[in-house]
Amino acid sequence: MHGLHILHYNKEYGDIRPRYPLFYLCIILSTMKTATTIEEQISLLRERGMHIPDTDKAGEILLDIGYYRLGFYWFPYERNFPSKNDRDHMFREGTTFDKVIALYYFDHDLRSILSPYLYRIEVNLRTFLIYTASNLYRNNPTWFADNRVVSNRFIEYLPSCYATILKNEAIKHHHRKYRNDIYAPAWKTLEYMTFGDILYLISNLKSESLRKEMAGHYDIRNVKVFESYMNTIRLMRNLCAHGHNIYDLKLQKSIKAGPISDMEGVRHHNLTGALMVISYVLENISKNRAEEMKERLGGLVSGSNADKIRDVIEDFGIEIL
Repeated sequence: MHGLHILHYNKEYGDIRPRYPLFYLCIILSTMKTATTIEEQISLLRERGMHIPDTDKAGEILLDIGYYRLGFYWFPYERNFPSKNDRDHMFREGTTFDKVIALYYFDHDLRSILSPYLYRIEVNLRTFLIYTASNLYRNNPTWFADNRVVSNRFIEYLPSCYATILKNEAIKHHHRKYRNDIYAPAWKTLEYMTFGDILYLISNLKSESLRKEMAGHYDIRNVKVFESYMNTIRLMRNLCAHGHNIYDLKLQKSIKAGPISDMEGVRHHNLTGALMVISYVLENISKNRAEEMKERLGGLVSGSNADKIRDVIEDFGIEIL
């Protein structure tokens, strides 16, 4: 239990005493989980009904990937799935360690395929914003810090954002050369903003026509739909960059209806919907790259490794459209 202080300074008695009665202290200690060995982990999985034919290989994988991380991939095989309440962690009949590992590598390969295309979109958006806004406000190289151009909300956020940007050597070099500059010009500063900060900046642009031009660059008429698509892409980019599971994606914010005609039902929240958004935006940057991505994703979903987990792929509605 993180942040739980069992002992505290007692003002009345002037010493350190238990914060909780002994009875509650025993309950706290009894519910805290302890570390387990690889052998204990394998034994536990078998007790719960998972078939593990090769103990040595399973031990090697558990030591390589980790018991906790793999838990995200055997959860769909638990008999209480998808409920996360009152889980007994028992597996459905026919659950094998090989299926769990197949799902793990399917997810791994999915992230690996998507990552370069997500990066391509991020760079394109950043470049188009820098080029378009900097030419619109040609005599104002730090337009992103001007309250005539952006809202006060962004102006107030900018100093903390720039404190991080200032850690980059190129920005340090700029300020050593131009000591009176509060900020480096947009074509330098925005290169070091996070994807999230770029989207936050766009959403705080005062010019409606500029925001529409940003959306129109990707053949999206509605600015709110553009923001929804880009925030979906940002989330996917972050999940892929940090190695999070995405096969079971459930978006908290629904993807808005827009130019993607097949965006309907659960696709507003699941992986298929997110893939449709990525494909649509990428196609407006490079049709060749969009087609390449679809081919690679299609090969992954139809591959022999995917056949082992076909039931999970179908349960989560993963489609390449």
